[in-house]
Amino acid sequence: MQQAFVKSDLINGVGTITFFHPQSNSMPGLQLNNLAIEIEKLGNDEKVKVIVLKSEGEKAFCAGASFDELIAIKDFETGKKFFSGFAAVINAMRKAPKFIIARVQGKSVGGGLGIASSADYCFALKDASCKLSELAVGIGPFVVGPAVERKVGKSAFCELTINATEWRSAAWGNAKGLYNELFETANQMDTSIDALAQRLANSNPQAMSMLKKVMWEGTENWDTLLLERAAMSGTLVLSEFTINAINTFKTK
Repeated sequence: MQQAFVKSDLINGVGTITFFHPQSNSMPGLQLNNLAIEIEKLGNDEKVKVIVLKSEGEKAFCAGASFDELIAIKDFETGKKFFSGFAAVINAMRKAPKFIIARVQGKSVGGGLGIASSADYCFALKDASCKLSELAVGIGPFVVGPAVERKVGKSAFCELTINATEWRSAAWGNAKGLYNELFETANQMDTSIDALAQRLANSNPQAMSMLKKVMWEGTENWDTLLLERAAMSGTLVLSEFTINAINTFKTK
């Protein structure tokens, strides 16, 4: 079985970060840590003018938290640390002084939707449905919630949160502002991603950095807010309800 990885490359000013996990691109703590580090590294690299974030495989962009790791959490500090991993990724994307383009080729669930929502521009295939499934397993989208709400608005965020087992179509995501452009095929999407990335790579880096700060105004408190939210999830993951819900979900 192919091993999980996070890797990056740089071509003509475009830094591409690719992640993979054999379980539908889910995110164990180590994977989250490596992804945050890679985003920060490319964000600080003067040779990188724009960042493209993508995953391997066809069915899932990112399945969110690793259930195997969730069920192994036995104390609050471990739980808080795990959910802080999603906070680190979101904050790295938020603070990177480069535009981040996301390539969403498949489904996004929970934390995966939070990552997609944290991109500055998002391309997706027409089958790239999404959901926030946290409540269905006894937790809640506390850490990723601010990123998702910022992207789709409070009403749509509440819809995703409350009706946690229902998939929302890519067309729904496009209408709510989650996905900026939809495509029939991966080839079409990749052609458009390459074209936009190259245009941005040839744009004024100072202007783009300043624009990114303007676009993310009002999120300056997320360094502390998302850690507070991680503590909420870290508490709930220890509850008997959540443990039973995750075990039931894993057997499906």
